[in-house]
Amino acid sequence: MSLDNGNAPTRLPRINEPAPDFEAKSTHGVIRLSDYKGKWVMLFSHPADFTPVCSTEFIQFARRAPDFQKLNVQPIGVSVDSVYSHIAWVRTLEEKAGVKVTFPVVADLDTRVAQAYGMIHPGASDTAPVRAVFFIDPKQVVRAILYYPQSTGRNVDEILRVFEALQTTDTFGFSTPADWKKGGSLVLPPPQTQADAEKRAADRSVKLTDWFLAEKELETVAKT
Repeated sequence: MSLDNGNAPTRLPRINEPAPDFEAKSTHGVIRLSDYKGKWVMLFSHPADFTPVCSTEFIQFARRAPDFQKLNVQPIGVSVDSVYSHIAWVRTLEEKAGVKVTFPVVADLDTRVAQAYGMIHPGASDTAPVRAVFFIDPKQVVRAILYYPQSTGRNVDEILRVFEALQTTDTFGFSTPADWKKGGSLVLPPPQTQADAEKRAADRSVKLTDWFLAEKELETVAKT
């Protein structure tokens, strides 16, 4: 789905579907999502500039810039405020918090980006976006989506963890278990036949809870 023709998409993007491309003004000039093909992208919305919770988020995103860079992740902010408001707010945050906001912030005055990504929820506000996070891979496919209410600030550690989990799955082909952290063991796919289940039960390189639930240390997976 693309916004280049000015028409609203027929439905919102879902996991494992192409992320809608867009062209919009930002604090870094006019940008397109397609400009970042080849990188992971964190496309995130915030309700409004010069608001307390949003300010704490931007400060943390700025402070954690090296962590995003290590994962080849490009953050892109979106709200319905103007470029001038974005610039003034970013400069204020940099001055008061002693950080440098290096990522672009899109001025989505006509809400085209927010509408395309389902960032505006009428139950929360008719115009202001909720706190949405879209995890977009280097092929510009949506891989995960998180939504938060306006009253709840996002956890940067969790956002980074999701990127790490997605990249680990792409590299090794295995899933990540609950509460997984970088370097943790991976979950093997369930056996598809009785013979595979018996083979799995005899495999001493896996941590076997039962025939359908087995984990393998990342170091062991990386050597195979």
